[in-house]
Amino acid sequence: MKRFFKILGIIIAIVVAYLIVLQLYPKNAGRFPFLVVLFFGDYYLWRSIREWMLRKGKALRYFLTMLYWLPFAMLIGATLLTLALHESFWNRSVEIYFYGFIFAAYVSKFIPILFLLFADAIRGLRYLLFKMRAKRRESTNHDNSRRITRSEFLKTTGLVGGGLLFSGLMAGMIKWAFDFKIHRHRVLLPNLPISFDGLRIIQISDIHLGSWASKQALREAIHRINELEPDLVFFTGDLVNSKTDEAFAFEEILAELKATSAIYATLGNHDYGDYMRWPSKAAKQQNMQQLYDLYQRLGWELLNNENRIYDNGDGKLAVIGVENWGDFGRFPKHGDLDKAILGAEDARVKLLLSHDPSHWDKIVTERFRDIDITFAGHTHGFQFGIEIKNIKWSPAQYIYKHWAGMYERFSPESQLQRLYVNRGLGNIGYPGRVGILPEITLMELVKGA
Repeated sequence: MKRFFKILGIIIAIVVAYLIVLQLYPKNAGRFPFLVVLFFGDYYLWRSIREWMLRKGKALRYFLTMLYWLPFAMLIGATLLTLALHESFWNRSVEIYFYGFIFAAYVSKFIPILFLLFADAIRGLRYLLFKMRAKRRESTNHDNSRRITRSEFLKTTGLVGGGLLFSGLMAGMIKWAFDFKIHRHRVLLPNLPISFDGLRIIQISDIHLGSWASKQALREAIHRINELEPDLVFFTGDLVNSKTDEAFAFEEILAELKATSAIYATLGNHDYGDYMRWPSKAAKQQNMQQLYDLYQRLGWELLNNENRIYDNGDGKLAVIGVENWGDFGRFPKHGDLDKAILGAEDARVKLLLSHDPSHWDKIVTERFRDIDITFAGHTHGFQFGIEIKNIKWSPAQYIYKHWAGMYERFSPESQLQRLYVNRGLGNIGYPGRVGILPEITLMELVKGA
């Protein structure tokens, strides 16, 4: 009966809290169910470790309790402050690591929760079988008391796994978030005009300036790119997270990026401002104009369904850029390759900048089989995975067919088409990297079979 009233009290408190939020902040009431789910997940895991904590000293027990509930308290506190005050009260660096810690904590808690659910499912199944077979429950003898039960094993495994994951995620924020890795590729193109032999192209993608806590890290990335002395620089979209003004503080550093010939850019799904609630359509349009103006000030040529032709007298090379085109319904499909390729049909080599790699599989290889290399980004390699020797794995591969590195396909006309998916320079959501490091791609085009 006591447990019943306790559960009833929790339910009543949740309903009352929701009604208060609905009354005071109706536009943000949609966040409430998410917080409720997090709370019950926390409480479910808490109940499983509470007995272990009760065996600790009083001071240690209080400390561990506070530490356990700290992420939820931080999330509630941040939500209330965000609702009560303007979001600008956040210091950029503090906000990034604040939410990064919360993210790491809850992702890590998810592991032991899964193991606990599995253990409870096994116990529930055994109980049902016991009832169905009407067997007498075996008593625990002295020998069994010294052995860990299956449910205890699963619980311990889950907690250890969660702890290791939390440590890795924290290291990913502090150590690997800006541990830039240069991927070098030498690509043979039989149709490449000899005058372009040895052309050096740098590709970067998914900078996501709204997630950068350090200007120095971006300066280091730009410096490393300039040291490679590229002829062309390709940026394949997602300069910001939500709005253009995230980039203003970094404009001076971005302007330091150099290329012998030109710097080209395309738009990614985050660049359109679709992840913000704008007060009006005019405000959203103004945000886009600010982005166009920023690219103009930087000297980066934004290719919105258009191309640039290079002709040294022995054949043309075309750089083609399309707006974002994503196969998933929630991503914009503004890319128009028919329009972008106009005037470049007779180029001997065609290089395409397209943010989302699904564009290559669904459109490029089906209808534009004379495009030699498509440069894409978007996936970030999920910012989490394994890349060692012959092992390449990431959760991204369960979402995207092409998620990191070089892919090749022969067209029916026996022409080889390539797709290169950059792993991204920045990050979003989780402000770190584990296993999949931020990438600078150096691709050298070579005349050859």
